[in-house]
Amino acid sequence: MKNVFLGIDHPAIAAQDVVALTQWYCDVLGYEIFAQTEKPVFIIKAPDGTFIEMMPKDETLRPTRTVNTPGWSHLALRVSDMDKAIAELDKHQVAWTTDEFEAVGGGRIRNFTDPEGNLLQVVQR
Repeated sequence: MKNVFLGIDHPAIAAQDVVALTQWYCDVLGYEIFAQTEKPVFIIKAPDGTFIEMMPKDETLRPTRTVNTPGWSHLALRVSDMDKAIAELDKHQVAWTTDEFEAVGGGRIRNFTDPEGNLLQVVQR
């Protein structure tokens, strides 16, 4: 089974405004649209080739979450230069939810949210 399961293809975000949130990920985080449907559903691609799916949300109310709420917690974005990443995100006035702290296994981490409140991290190892 070791050679069957290769890794993560993509996480998915169910968005209130899927077009606007997709554009934010492209404009602010450097993703590009890889594929899309009329629904609209987008697959966006990071500079390192990893994907995120952006899709319309249903009518379920958003639960209140913290980084330690049970279940899937956050999306960690790998960066090459933490100081430059923070400066760039500050230009876009992201909502930081923590100060910087040490990553498990070494490195630097800082948490923030996207415009719809999804938990993100920038990580430099």
